[in-house]
Amino acid sequence: MALLRAILTRAGVLLAVLAAIGLLPWLADRDPALTVLRARYPGREATDGALDAIRGELGLDAGPLAILRDWLLGLPQGDFGTSWTSGAPVADTVLPALGTSLTVMAAALTVTFAVTAAACAPALHRAAQGRPVGTGGVAVASFAALPDFLIATLGVAVFATWTGLLPAYGFNGPANLVLPALAMGLPGGGVLARLGRDAIGRVAAEDWVRQWRTAGYPRARIARGLLRRALPPVLPQLAIISVSITGAAVAVETIFAVPGLGRAALAAADAQDLPVLQACMALLIAFGFTAGLLARTGARHLAGPAADAAAIPAAPPATGGRRRHAAWITATAAPLLLAVAYGRIRSGDIATGSRLDAPTAAAWLGTDELGRDVLARLGQGALWTAGAAFLACALAYLLALALGFVPRLAHPLAEAFNSFPVAIAGMIVVVVLGRGQFGAVLAVVAVSWPPLAAHAAELVAQARAAGHLEARLALGAGPWWTLRKHTLPLVTGPLAAHAGLRLPGMALGIASLGFLGLGAEPDAPEWGASLARSLPYLERAPLAALAPAAAMIALTLAVMAAVSIPKRRAR
Repeated sequence: MALLRAILTRAGVLLAVLAAIGLLPWLADRDPALTVLRARYPGREATDGALDAIRGELGLDAGPLAILRDWLLGLPQGDFGTSWTSGAPVADTVLPALGTSLTVMAAALTVTFAVTAAACAPALHRAAQGRPVGTGGVAVASFAALPDFLIATLGVAVFATWTGLLPAYGFNGPANLVLPALAMGLPGGGVLARLGRDAIGRVAAEDWVRQWRTAGYPRARIARGLLRRALPPVLPQLAIISVSITGAAVAVETIFAVPGLGRAALAAADAQDLPVLQACMALLIAFGFTAGLLARTGARHLAGPAADAAAIPAAPPATGGRRRHAAWITATAAPLLLAVAYGRIRSGDIATGSRLDAPTAAAWLGTDELGRDVLARLGQGALWTAGAAFLACALAYLLALALGFVPRLAHPLAEAFNSFPVAIAGMIVVVVLGRGQFGAVLAVVAVSWPPLAAHAAELVAQARAAGHLEARLALGAGPWWTLRKHTLPLVTGPLAAHAGLRLPGMALGIASLGFLGLGAEPDAPEWGASLARSLPYLERAPLAALAPAAAMIALTLAVMAAVSIPKRRAR
């Protein structure tokens, strides 16, 4: 019954998302007829008669429901409509791109599994011997948190531009797969490696492992038993990994000029070619939903309903010494704070008049393509990125808190919306509201609230089950008093701490949308937009591109070190 309910919920959300995609021509902030007129007839005046003729040609005069019906009925037949800009069938564009994207995604999943196996094999060996497993510390957690577009940028800089070991652009052979697959697969591999090592460590503490070792079972047999017990809680994470790889296709394919669905979707969003955008998003989301459903079904088959506990990722226990974590925080956060202070001081004097200069006493990190101080812009961009992330965090927190009081709605919706990549949400917001930093905030909120809502529902259930609450109710406490004095105090604090853990991920989500041109304006100092703007000048002024990339890495390291500080043992 639980599996059927999960399938129905995910199918319902998928249909709702497909309906929203099908209605994009009616939800767009720009008149579709005007978009087509400018694309096909650039010199023609936008008169009422010309626009009405375009609407009749596209069938937009039939109304939104008829358009949505025709679009949904055409999907199973492979009929995605006609491109607004080229007039060619959409299938001629998206089907070849689908084959390319599936190839890159398969290579990325191979990287994910390889990283996971390389990290978990030594842990299995040590656990079978009765030795401590460990989790990999701050380095593994930080590596897992790095966004795909950042890894791709560093890959272009190091392996392609400076060393020439691998091709940076195109899709002409197996060598072109290496950097995109690494950029898309490494973050997921880091997540699975950390969770897998943690699961192996928990299973290794069970009594049967000690009994098997005492009885003289071969270590290989013990390792197989450990793997079978540790796999079910980790397997559902493949659903989230698959979704992250789907979303990564948009940025990675754009950076490496791979002719896949992600690049085609972003180009269609820029051109407001909504039929192509609709088809690309429908295929990407369908892939994410299907992969997620298969992963969760496999987990239920192995472990039964207990696998539901792993549907939302949990933070592994902290390891290592407090002094080491404090050193990590100091070494990574201090440069960011200094950059912010420098940016505020130089806020009115950041243009030196000399473009793409090397570092000097006047501009410590050199200048960008417009002659502006890179370090000053970096400090100002921290306020853009952090401010947007705090706003997204607050909105996601409030939404999750409200949904926590309706757990029957929160849990299935959270599981379903985990299959929605931030890049897709960003493209939908751009079509509906246009580009802007607030649109990026809304897109990040749309994909960030599910784990918070699931946690809020669990906290509310625990608060309502507290033993002392029955005594209060027996003494006449009403529902309003119970909410203010009992339930909310037990929910708001832990949920706020959880939201704080999500803050760096939200900041990186904001930066990723800015990098793709779906967030802040191109000339804004926001880190993602700055990275995208400086990438073409990587060879001449590498610090202009590497400075925002290093800032994002430092932010990730600082926050991951902070949340991984072990608690003091009670004396």
